Amino acid sequence: MTKSVGIIGAGIAGLALAIRLANQGFKVTVFEKNSYPGGKLSELNLNGFRFDKGPSLFTMPGLIDELTSLQGSSLQFKYQKLQVITNYFYSDGTQLKASANIEEFAEEVHLKLNEKKETILKYMKRNAFYFKTTEDLFLKQSLHQLKNFINLKTFKGILFSPFLGLFSSMNKKNINIFSNPKTAQLFNRYATYNGSNPYKAPALMNMISHLEFNLGAYLPNEGMHQITTHLVKLTEEANVIIKYNSKVDTIEVGSNSRIAFIKCNDVNYAFDIVASDVDIHVLYKYLLPKSFTPKKLIQQEKSSSAYVFYWGINKEFSELGLHNILFSDDYKKEFDYLFSKQFPIDDPTIYINITSKYCKADAPEGCENWFVMVNVPHNKNRSITYETDLRKNVINKINTILKTTIEKHIITESTLSPVDIENQTSSFGGSLYGNSSNNKFAAFLRHSNFSSTIKNLYLVGGSVHPGGGIPLCLFSAKIASQLIAEREKK
Repeated sequence: MTKSVGIIGAGIAGLALAIRLANQGFKVTVFEKNSYPGGKLSELNLNGFRFDKGPSLFTMPGLIDELTSLQGSSLQFKYQKLQVITNYFYSDGTQLKASANIEEFAEEVHLKLNEKKETILKYMKRNAFYFKTTEDLFLKQSLHQLKNFINLKTFKGILFSPFLGLFSSMNKKNINIFSNPKTAQLFNRYATYNGSNPYKAPALMNMISHLEFNLGAYLPNEGMHQITTHLVKLTEEANVIIKYNSKVDTIEVGSNSRIAFIKCNDVNYAFDIVASDVDIHVLYKYLLPKSFTPKKLIQQEKSSSAYVFYWGINKEFSELGLHNILFSDDYKKEFDYLFSKQFPIDDPTIYINITSKYCKADAPEGCENWFVMVNVPHNKNRSITYETDLRKNVINKINTILKTTIEKHIITESTLSPVDIENQTSSFGGSLYGNSSNNKFAAFLRHSNFSSTIKNLYLVGGSVHPGGGIPLCLFSAKIASQLIAEREKK
């Protein structure tokens, strides 16, 4: 008899899990509260402009190709490798292009920041070592099964642990390596890739830069939302049922410590297995009985959120590329405000993503689609009072660094706040990555991909192991599918 699986949430982790389980022979149904799939990885169409609403950096495309091959699909997922990854701008006029070619990047840092080329090359080699030493232990398997620690790869990871930067912060390591504070700031920014503070997050997190420079940064030919549309097409080929506008209200757990049914739109649905692709706060606070809540895990420090301006610009800026960073003058102050004072500073670091540089259909001719993002605190107190000042500060900084009057070129606009992120994606307080990584034990403190108290419940997505971001969400689906396969065989 074919066993059934109910998945709550059609984010990319939920979709990836659905594809994997369908190919294992399970009958899969996905419940999505919104009228569209993808969660944070969705899109916005506004007066002739198309914007990717959320994630804008694409690394490890092989994880998508793997799902396509698993399905045996003839569908093509086309993407291109970036030759220039990011354009960096400092307030003193310094500009730097981060080439995908490490030798060229090291030369650029040498010329612009007076950093020794050998220092950059050695640093990138060290980050590659960090990643290769830990990927099998932290990314590709469950950290919550004893058997996974009894193997050669895990022993190797433990053996090298004193050299992995677990006992130093990202910033401390970087300022000791680089002679120019601007170089340290450039690499400190990778803490924001999982919503953390580089002055607290372990130096091991410096390996995130390895994904871009050593493994490569990419862009789907039709923009980031193409990842979602491709996964949805694969689920259709796999005969997965996706129920949109279907918000799960409660999960009923029986006396046998198994989920009896999930309730959605006043209908009870029974499944042999249930998987959750929603934030663990939503899962435990609103869906499951309170007796199952892991209190210590829920109380951990949360990652930062974001405030996004979607601007249709009636001009093209040749000095900008796909990814652009306008740095704050006082980076430490910025993170102190984010995590301690819970308020954005007047001089925030600004990220500008412009997919129309590559995807010409994303903006009318002669125009650009600007995704302008500032890191802000997650909405801890459910009150936002800084929108007007934040917009003014962002515009002032852009005008100063790019020597323009950007407000004259904004012909259409929309915004996304932490409150919007929470409402649209059920992310607690708009936190983008669940718990932060401001702790050397953060990897072990994330929720496992299975419930230790409910026998047929599994978890995927950015708020559980191994973490947030597209690659890690896809890894979570792979881990959960392996766990389900192992347990169902028993």
